[in-house]
Amino acid sequence: AMKEKLDRLLYNGSIHTLKSENDVVEALGINDGKIVFAGSDCEALLLYESLEMVDLKGRTIIPGLGDSHMHFYATCQTLATVDLGGCRSKREAMLHLKEKAVSTPKGEWIRGSNFDQSKWHDSADALPTRKELDAVSTEHPIVIKRTCLHTVVANTMALEKAGIGKGYTPEPGGVVEFEEDGYPNGILREQATKVFDEIIPDPLSNPEYKRNIMAAELQKMASLGMTSMHTYAADIWKYIESVEDYAELDAEGKLPLRVTVYQDKLEKLMGNRPERQYTYGDGDGKAHTGGYKLFCDGSLGSRSAALYSPYADDPTTMGIVVENGEALESKMLRASRAGIQCAIHAIGDRALDIVVTAIENTRAALKREGWAQEKIDSLPKFRIIHAQLATKALIERMRKLPVVLDVQPAFFLTDMHWVEERLGAERKKNGYLWRTYIENGLLLTGGSDAPVESFDPMPAIYSAVTREDLNGLPRGGMQPEERLNVYQAICLFSKNIPYATGENAYIGTLEVGKYADLAVLDRDIFSIPHDEILNVKVERTMLAGKDTWVR
Repeated sequence: AMKEKLDRLLYNGSIHTLKSENDVVEALGINDGKIVFAGSDCEALLLYESLEMVDLKGRTIIPGLGDSHMHFYATCQTLATVDLGGCRSKREAMLHLKEKAVSTPKGEWIRGSNFDQSKWHDSADALPTRKELDAVSTEHPIVIKRTCLHTVVANTMALEKAGIGKGYTPEPGGVVEFEEDGYPNGILREQATKVFDEIIPDPLSNPEYKRNIMAAELQKMASLGMTSMHTYAADIWKYIESVEDYAELDAEGKLPLRVTVYQDKLEKLMGNRPERQYTYGDGDGKAHTGGYKLFCDGSLGSRSAALYSPYADDPTTMGIVVENGEALESKMLRASRAGIQCAIHAIGDRALDIVVTAIENTRAALKREGWAQEKIDSLPKFRIIHAQLATKALIERMRKLPVVLDVQPAFFLTDMHWVEERLGAERKKNGYLWRTYIENGLLLTGGSDAPVESFDPMPAIYSAVTREDLNGLPRGGMQPEERLNVYQAICLFSKNIPYATGENAYIGTLEVGKYADLAVLDRDIFSIPHDEILNVKVERTMLAGKDTWVR
């Protein structure tokens, strides 16, 4: 009998399809970018002949990894700033900024990113103020942004340029701190940070430079086994995202990932036909429009996540509600009527309550408007971003809703340094409940929130599996029973991600009919000791059956 012809046959592998926990095959047949065969070597060689044969040499293969929540453009912008992420003291951070000042023409802006004062051993978790930045330079306006992106510190020159002086009133949802004599101390939070984004020029405004940086970062992602990302614009921080940027790179053959772009301005989505948003035909390219990003609260690190009761280490505050339930509902309703997905940031338990209530009310409102239940249920799922703190009652309510929780296991590595101080021992037990969520039937996807954390999925998978920091130290009493197994952790970063966009029929597992998006690993991630997960390297990455990276 005539053998069927294939573009590519991968054989002699340990291919984890992720269809179910122990579903492993030896061979994959690929044609036109899609998997047409998944089974044994014998059967593959019997049925098919292939233009190209790839011997996997017994290696472990998993579906391509992804990132369900990051800010790609911001990550590229960060490369043009002074990255303070690795600093372990205030002194070190200031030295980095001084070095930059020496090489920067007077009067030009100096931007620092990713600082985290909770990791500085010489500052007792206290934020720096304008005075420390004035000591760096009084001839450059300097603005540094905390790793959570919710807090900024500016020097005196930067404050002057922004018109922030005595008696300054920030816009609603923002906070400016003042010294005894009424002059700003340089610390701005939440909406107040926008004023600098208005006046500081975008380092990526040169199109050539921007394209090169984007292409290099995408290539780096491909080298980490990544084949998809959901990237979020944040107009508040001038993190513009446009599908066109990615489509242009695609046309030049420089887009090794499938990209879904979320906007935080509804107008940017209204023009797009919703049916194109959630499906992709073959001719549809790799860059897609996603949904609508909304904010309910801030972050735990900067004590602006909205809690039910005051912070353990600052009884004067329960956090900040950026948008209340009513405001969220009216926006969610407008989006839902147009078939546009909503993705809402909620970190504190009070914020999660507001968001869950808003989802319940939005669905009820559509019903009152005469929508059939079937039509309401066919809307894209609601995404809740972070969901870091929950209660039993909130989990019960989420179970009944079409929600996806976009979690960031790498946060765990960072947050553990101060989470008990912020929340206290009892309330801390409601944090980062990944296994509890999964056991309650909730769908979790894994992301990095880059540039907040690195987009490398391996440390995040390690974190989800061990709940230890990168030095192997358990994080003080952080419920080891919430650990995931390796299969669950990998699903977070592969199989589960396309469920959030309704693309699970096309990607996420290595099954017949789906695109051949996959990563070849240098060791068996399923059987090695857990601390070795950090050393796993990717040998080869494929998107739709074509190599996007080979080690």
